[in-house]
Amino acid sequence: MFKESYNVIGVMSGTSLDGVDLAHIHFSILEGNWQFEILETETQSYDKDWLNKLKIAVDFSDTKLKQLNQDYTLLLGTIIKSFIEKHQLQNLDAICSHGHTILHQPQNGLTLQIGNLPQIATIIGKTVVCDFRVQDVQLGGQGAPLVPIGDRILFSEYDFCLNLGGFSNVSFEHEGKRIAFDISPVNTVLNFYANQLDLEYDDRGKISKNGKLNLDLLADLNALEYYSKPFPKSLGVEFVKTIVLPLIEKYNIPIQDKMHTFTEHIALQISLALPMKHGKLLATGGGTYNDFLMERMLFHLPQLEIIIPDKKTIEFKEALIFGLLGVLKLRNEMNVLSSVTGAKNDHSSGVIYS
Repeated sequence: MFKESYNVIGVMSGTSLDGVDLAHIHFSILEGNWQFEILETETQSYDKDWLNKLKIAVDFSDTKLKQLNQDYTLLLGTIIKSFIEKHQLQNLDAICSHGHTILHQPQNGLTLQIGNLPQIATIIGKTVVCDFRVQDVQLGGQGAPLVPIGDRILFSEYDFCLNLGGFSNVSFEHEGKRIAFDISPVNTVLNFYANQLDLEYDDRGKISKNGKLNLDLLADLNALEYYSKPFPKSLGVEFVKTIVLPLIEKYNIPIQDKMHTFTEHIALQISLALPMKHGKLLATGGGTYNDFLMERMLFHLPQLEIIIPDKKTIEFKEALIFGLLGVLKLRNEMNVLSSVTGAKNDHSSGVIYS
């Protein structure tokens, strides 16, 4: 007999590299419907050394990646253990952790999220559910995005669920199936250029807004092959490093113009990705704090009601949903949708370390 309530911690580290998101979550099932409450939350920032390592790890050798995985597992386990001790959390059913994506090449049957080694359970001293993407890739799927099943279960009142993080991704119901895919890079590119100005990020999009639109660059960005591909499809840091940034760098224009143009590109690609331009859209992720980006989205989607939720949901929705994925795995229930990833079948993904 399955439990009707679960006490877990959801853990997520995204490609925007803003740190490790931790969310203490209480899930319950009421008359067949899942309910949730986000309790204590925290984002543990990376120090400069770790930030630099994670930025360049995509080019590491196999040997260096193996060592990085061991080191990061120790770091992540220590961060989670400290979070538990700080908030005096007790009676936890599981820690549900995504890890940090270093390699994502589903076309080559490869995806790597570091921090998912078995010793993480020993470090924390709790049951850990993690490594959610590998099984899907082995089943012929993209291994991403994984959040849409959580969108369906927890946020069904919205026509679209849009996340604006390192990349933008969207999920929605279409002909009885949940559809989801990555749309374009977001903070992976905008933060790259903000860093060149000695800033962590473009606060409220002020720098981008003061730039000028370069129509030739915008046309080149919009012409990238990825945007014409049908879903299921997903993006990794490799796409930014090998395709997007080299394209932008061909243009000898001010950084703020590059950022302005790329923000316009993000908003335009989001508008093109939605099958209908009206209804209710839930927007979450760090990109929702970029006022200029939200302004451009509203320009391209004037009939759409864009809803920005409370701060905890904005910042910790992915940690929340990986918490749910972990609970579903504990129950041996489906937590990955083949309609989203392109895998051979729906499945219950992840590994459990006791």
